[in-house]
Amino acid sequence: MTPTDETSAPAPPRRRRLAGFTGAGYDRGRGVGWQVGWLLVSGLVTQRWWCPVSLRVAILRAFGAHIGSGVNLRHAVRIHWPWKLTIGDDSWIGERAWLLNLEPITIGADVCISQDVFLCTGSHDHRSPTFEFDNGPIRVEDGAWVAARATVLRGVTVGADSIVGAAALVVSDVAPGSTVLAPVARPAGEPGRTQGKGD
Repeated sequence: MTPTDETSAPAPPRRRRLAGFTGAGYDRGRGVGWQVGWLLVSGLVTQRWWCPVSLRVAILRAFGAHIGSGVNLRHAVRIHWPWKLTIGDDSWIGERAWLLNLEPITIGADVCISQDVFLCTGSHDHRSPTFEFDNGPIRVEDGAWVAARATVLRGVTVGADSIVGAAALVVSDVAPGSTVLAPVARPAGEPGRTQGKGD
């Protein structure tokens, strides 16, 4: 068989080189002093169980967050950059929720973000040889409920009065007033459930 008779195999994908990562296009929004100050105050005060909600909210506002009245922001909530956070009136943020807001996260009024929810505005471009950012904001509109341990990824809008069920993975917009649920565990051989409780 001559070389011209052989079927040419596709070239293997080029391996990414993380050492070349630049973070091009990403704006932290505040200088290094603000960043260091927030990381210290967050770790030492705002995430602690003994910190009252009123103080927690006051500190977040001092660091640039826009937080309405009546917000219940529980302990152990992780907020990456407060100056990229907006929360409307009377919303609840449950214990251990993680708001990874490399880009803005906007939470409306009367929203419930339950325990261990992950709102992730950050991602990476898998086609980039240096794995550069591919980030996008997240919006959770008025009256929505994101139930325990759900994950909402970058660029998603959770529509008003909608429900994201417990442990759901949300990668595209949720229509207002709709309900999206994670698969539900069931004994082997039984048909899957299509309905379930949010939390």
